[in-house]
Amino acid sequence: MATSSISGLASGLDTASIINQLMQLEAVPQNKLRDQQTVENNVIRALRQLNTDAALLASNAAKLAKPEAWQTLKATSTSSTVTASATASASPSSFTVVVGQVAKSAQTSYSADVALDANVLTVAGDPVVLTAADGTTHTINAGTGTLTDLAAGINAAKAGVTATTVRTGTNTYRLLLTADTTGAGSAISLSNVSLGTATTDLGQDAQLTIGGIPASSKTNTFTDLVPGVSVTLASTAKNGDTSTISVAQDSSSVKSSVKALVDQVNSLLTSIDTQTATKTSTTAAGILAGDSTARSLRSALLNTVFGDGTTSLAQYGIQTDRYGKLVFDADKFATAYAADPAGVAAKFTSATPPATDGWAARVDSVAKAATDSYTGTITSAITGHTTTVDRLTKSIADWDDRLEIRRASLQRTYTALETALSNLQSQGNWLAGQIASLPTYSS
Repeated sequence: MATSSISGLASGLDTASIINQLMQLEAVPQNKLRDQQTVENNVIRALRQLNTDAALLASNAAKLAKPEAWQTLKATSTSSTVTASATASASPSSFTVVVGQVAKSAQTSYSADVALDANVLTVAGDPVVLTAADGTTHTINAGTGTLTDLAAGINAAKAGVTATTVRTGTNTYRLLLTADTTGAGSAISLSNVSLGTATTDLGQDAQLTIGGIPASSKTNTFTDLVPGVSVTLASTAKNGDTSTISVAQDSSSVKSSVKALVDQVNSLLTSIDTQTATKTSTTAAGILAGDSTARSLRSALLNTVFGDGTTSLAQYGIQTDRYGKLVFDADKFATAYAADPAGVAAKFTSATPPATDGWAARVDSVAKAATDSYTGTITSAITGHTTTVDRLTKSIADWDDRLEIRRASLQRTYTALETALSNLQSQGNWLAGQIASLPTYSS
């Protein structure tokens, strides 16, 4: 409710300024609440970011904790003209392939040298029919009947054939038709055209032998030549080219995955260290300084390296350093993995009780315990701080009401003071006037 006031009309005092200064003193408790609210909101933001980072860590750790993540295979070839790839369904193996021939597209070329704007239709007005390499027929819109329009019409038909005009001399061209896919097929032909003699290549399938067994493919890629393994011939491969294909555990891929998880754990540890840093003579305290939730998560992540408390991952290349971070020795890991892939995988993946979960599974468990939507320690901390912010918001609002009442009270007090002083001044002036009007007597 608004309250009128008179600022110093009688006293000469700046009562509005006096009231404002008094209100600043009255608002000190509320300002402290606002400061506390700001701190709480900063803590909530920091915890939410920590929760996001830990949830991402849990997701990636869960992937590495799955046994199939350790069953990656890699196919290699001894020849530059033969390559191979392996999927998860492949098995470790080795076999030799001998190239017979590479796949080629069917083609038809015409012998007549004509200008691009020359009419090439045998009978004007009759349709031009294209027979594609797969035996299908397509009516072509040849436009005005010129070589340019004919080629454009073939390409627009999307019939699996590409028409190209090849320059053979000054302003002369020949038509070349090429199947869009490789493999043996029917002859490509055109009806109702005057383009000279047609020379046809029916195309060919790719061929090779594996252990003396012949195999063919419409393309240069032999998909699942053996279960889970595909072989591709380079276009430069020649008859008789020989290659040994080897399929083995892809240690480099597994090693990269382990290193990536170690790096992600260290990144989270560094973030926690920054947020929980204590104040020094040169640096300010972190937003989460003294926060037990972040510190507990840090300790739990480091403890995952020790598993059941008796076995360390140091022999597999993972250990802690004096700064409280993880160190990954890629060479030590590679040596251990090459010697016993299954044994090393067991030290990282999920296990069936009473066996102990591997490291990646333990990291996943720790991160999920912190970020669970209902029971996570970080989630609970965020909820607690949010409750505090809500309480502070209400207290600040209550103070707004209290301060408004106090300001109105001060304004009434000073207004009454000014009014009283004004009345006294009026009375004084009246008395002075009365005294001045008294007759003067001289002796």
